[in-house]
Amino acid sequence: VQLVESGGGLVQAGGSLRLSCAVSGRINNWYAMGWFRRAPGKEREFVAGMTWTGDITYYADSVKGRFTITINNAENTVDLQMNSLKPEDTAVYYCAAEAGDHPPNRLDYAYDSWGPGTQVTVSS
Repeated sequence: VQLVESGGGLVQAGGSLRLSCAVSGRINNWYAMGWFRRAPGKEREFVAGMTWTGDITYYADSVKGRFTITINNAENTVDLQMNSLKPEDTAVYYCAAEAGDHPPNRLDYAYDSWGPGTQVTVSS
């Protein structure tokens, strides 16, 4: 499975961005997808996750109510809609895929495939 993120950029606090992850390769309903982020000087952290079928979704408490993860099975894309952005959301955002018939994992080492990341910068 290969992943490539897009949609990052610079936005003012309170603004919105939509990240997209293009998925290619052999993916099926036994996968879960995740979005993670790494801020400067911090460890990579879980942001949101969803099973490929879309039936189970998890969010980090810090983004709940502001971010929405969606999967378009027909186009093989995983999007992250980010609203009400804050300066603390500034980070490199990564898309990840995890093989297995289970809910998305919040731990990054559980994921098998990663995209190169896309920078999101929120100015105050």
